[in-house]
Amino acid sequence: MNGFTTKAIHGVREPDTHNALRPPVYESVTFEFDSSADLENAFLGRKPAHTYSRITNPTVAEFEKRLTYLSGGLGTIAVSSGMASIANTFLSIAGTGDNIVISPFLFGNTFSLLASTLKRWGLEIRLADFSDMNAIEKLLDDRTRAVYLESITNPQLAVYDIPQIARIADRHGILVILDNTVMTPYAFDAKAAGVHIEVLSATKYISGGGTAVGGAIIDYGTYDWSKNPHLYDDVKAYGRFCFLRRLRQEVYRNTGACMSPHTAYLLSLGLETLALRIERSFGNALKISEYLLDWKDVVSVNYPGLRYSGYRQISEQLFDGRFGGILTFSLKNKEDCYRFMDALKIIRRATNINDNKTLIIHPASTIYCEFSPEERARLGVSDTMLRLSAGIEDIDDLIADIGQALNVLG
Repeated sequence: MNGFTTKAIHGVREPDTHNALRPPVYESVTFEFDSSADLENAFLGRKPAHTYSRITNPTVAEFEKRLTYLSGGLGTIAVSSGMASIANTFLSIAGTGDNIVISPFLFGNTFSLLASTLKRWGLEIRLADFSDMNAIEKLLDDRTRAVYLESITNPQLAVYDIPQIARIADRHGILVILDNTVMTPYAFDAKAAGVHIEVLSATKYISGGGTAVGGAIIDYGTYDWSKNPHLYDDVKAYGRFCFLRRLRQEVYRNTGACMSPHTAYLLSLGLETLALRIERSFGNALKISEYLLDWKDVVSVNYPGLRYSGYRQISEQLFDGRFGGILTFSLKNKEDCYRFMDALKIIRRATNINDNKTLIIHPASTIYCEFSPEERARLGVSDTMLRLSAGIEDIDDLIADIGQALNVLG
């Protein structure tokens, strides 16, 4: 099997007593063992077994196996949300006095986690212009634990030369972590680009339809963990599985960021139609972007697939001619943004990405509402910006809805 969707549907098969085409949902907290010795061996990790669903669960394990298979990873750990995937990863690889190099163009909650929450625990955040390779390299030192970036930044929609950034980090023996939520393993092969760890909000494209909140951490097995002092001893015992083992047996277990079995079941279903939904969503986003260019009330349109975009060339190289399902555009003022949003009849005013439905928000007053005007300016979020996440509706209906709402402004 070579095709993504074929592998998503047929690639992971576990024996089932009743030969059901869909495995059952194991909504059980705990699991019984034949003997006390078996129970002890399971807790000590000597015998593969499910002991408690906060640590492992058969339904969650199946979702993890599917995602590992589709991404070509060494292993996957599914967690309760996309933010949990990011937090658990950093808690596993860094400590007080360490630093992480990031772009200021990050999802708002991610930036807050790093610059506020983890900062209070002694983690230093170093900001770099990720379009300037020298600027990144100058910030790397022996306390740098990772370079962290997004495949397409949300909502700034910047696209950086990920393979080049990975090569610079690799020269210094530094881990590369990529949030690949907006492209997913279907639209971007992070491993081939030199990424070591991929984090995902499975709530978005993998879920489809906004049915479940979840996240995932994929370890590609390509990093030399002996270069990280926090995992040095684990390398001796567990080799290249040491990061996954640290997550499963300590950080993930102790923080309680587990995914529910029902969520895992829904996300496994979402994987089966992921490629189909992405192609429709991405195609709709490009057509909407091009349509908006012709309106006088639209001050600017930002989408990596537009011909004039400074990110089109690198996007074509990285994503095989795909440009994502998110676009932003600016109107004359905040009042026009609100009038436009309120006039929409099909497109929904809600925050998420790829909810099957097309969604729109005003980022400055929603996901960036806690940031000061100066901080929002630094993060590239203005009061005149709208973010639209293209769904999978018929494009003619979406275009008509946008047109009638823009006519309200005229």
